[in-house]
Amino acid sequence: MKNHTVLTTAILKASDLADEIQTKVFELSIDATRTYKVEKDIATYLKKELDLLYGASWHVIVGRSFGSNVTHEQGYFAYYYIGDLAFLVFKN
Repeated sequence: MKNHTVLTTAILKASDLADEIQTKVFELSIDATRTYKVEKDIATYLKKELDLLYGASWHVIVGRSFGSNVTHEQGYFAYYYIGDLAFLVFKN
């Protein structure tokens, strides 16, 4: 039987999200990594949930290697890791 690691921790690199939004973003991200294995599917799930909860337009990038330079609404940006997956989440 294969041993599966359950990821339960987000490691924050940068954020200006309000604490309650940040907590929800982390919860949704962890749920997404448990449900989906493809990075695009994780990002799609997270974007849809954030748009529903906090209004459009959220942008979500999930991957193991990427560069970025984004403009975002003040108070709506987070960059963090769950395991080896990097998450860049922002509203614009």
